[in-house]
Amino acid sequence: MKKRTISKLFLYRYRFLIGYIILGVAFITLLISLPLIAQNGLSDAEIDSATTSYYLSPDNLFTGNMVDMPYHALQKVSIKLFGLTAYAIKLPSIIIGLVLGLLLILLLNRWFKSNVSLIASCLIVLSTPFLFLAGSGTPLIMIVFWPTLLLWLGSKIQGEKRPKPMYSFVFAIAMLFSLFTPYMIYFAILCVVFLLAQPHLRFVVKSLPKLPLVLVGLIILAGFVLLGVNIFQRPDTISELLFSSGFETGSFFRNIGYGFSPVFSWHNSSEGVFLSPLISLPTLALALIGLFSTTKGFFASRNSIATMLLIFCIIITGFNPNAVIFIILPLSILTAHGIKYLLEKWYGLFPENPYARISALFPITLLFGIMIISGLLQYIYGYRYNPNIADSFNNNLSIISKNLTDETLVVQDHFDFYKILEDKTSLRVSNKVNTSAEKIAVMGDRSEVPENYSLYRIITSPRKDNSDIIYLYTATVNQGE
Repeated sequence: MKKRTISKLFLYRYRFLIGYIILGVAFITLLISLPLIAQNGLSDAEIDSATTSYYLSPDNLFTGNMVDMPYHALQKVSIKLFGLTAYAIKLPSIIIGLVLGLLLILLLNRWFKSNVSLIASCLIVLSTPFLFLAGSGTPLIMIVFWPTLLLWLGSKIQGEKRPKPMYSFVFAIAMLFSLFTPYMIYFAILCVVFLLAQPHLRFVVKSLPKLPLVLVGLIILAGFVLLGVNIFQRPDTISELLFSSGFETGSFFRNIGYGFSPVFSWHNSSEGVFLSPLISLPTLALALIGLFSTTKGFFASRNSIATMLLIFCIIITGFNPNAVIFIILPLSILTAHGIKYLLEKWYGLFPENPYARISALFPITLLFGIMIISGLLQYIYGYRYNPNIADSFNNNLSIISKNLTDETLVVQDHFDFYKILEDKTSLRVSNKVNTSAEKIAVMGDRSEVPENYSLYRIITSPRKDNSDIIYLYTATVNQGE
């Protein structure tokens, strides 16, 4: 009876499919539960983003703030449907994070062999910076989403002998919407420069049908015209898209140092929302090996693009330190290069010995398993218990939802944000004390509370400092008499 070879075993034949299914289930489960397992509340940036989204109107397209409009439109729909909750605020990022994770997996699977792309995908989409990005209710995720989408579409156009015109149309529409995101104008310029400098890409573009190219150009031109009209009505738009709000010319190199400090530091500063180290040491080592390996055959499009993305990351970090999160994209490519290099070297030592290859399976699985689990634990516990990071978030919104029903909430800070609560609750929100209210809940300054109100309860948070969040008062005298 003929022996069954390893290649005929079910687990061996479908090992990559099984691996991607396990990765997909773990990834989706983590993203859906992100608001419950990590950041304890909302950051100021998330509060500002939700406020901007809720008060978004169609007029913003021409005369208002159109920066990050696609994201804010999605966030407004989420808040309108589910009310002002932490989950509704983060839901757009979770949805975009699911798509972004899928795009990264597809991109790596297109450029690398299945064994390399599967390992690299696990390390990136289950890493601390990626999970933070997908669980943060701010448009910051769009800085990574648009370039990843454009790269994947570009790989589909480049990799096909006869690329479908539909990919060109989708590429143009994605480029159009990306123009609403800060720094994506630079990325569009980078794409044009890279296209002109890369002989193979120039050949691919020349071989495309002329009509799709013309329509793509018209779509992108329409985007720039729309931007021009908005900039004419609101000049601040151009500075927000090219730089960032509050950017000063002399702070460029200081921002780079501050932005990359979590990458090379093991101790969190008192400011910022990124855990240190932003990238685990083993992943960083793999990326450096990958960067070294790309020096051979640098002018191949797949090799040189990672270096170009690193340069782009450094430039936009100079405008906004938080933009360092863009490093996820070049990091994923370089990590895959590093894994590919190590596997090739190991297999090269034993080209004809199957036992040597199998013997490497256990240590490789153990190594990458430890890397993934340690990253998850860092994300879950770091954002909850690291004092420098935890203080950047507050759970005031959930405390209000659990403890207040029909009171009048008096609040000064982020008044427009808490005013949204009136949309789906019985709360009344004011920035000054209403002396006709029977019960009032005060957040912040209590100096304006009249003497005829008595304090009967203080609601606190788990924070070690300034934990008294809300003061509940009731009127001791009927105000109607």
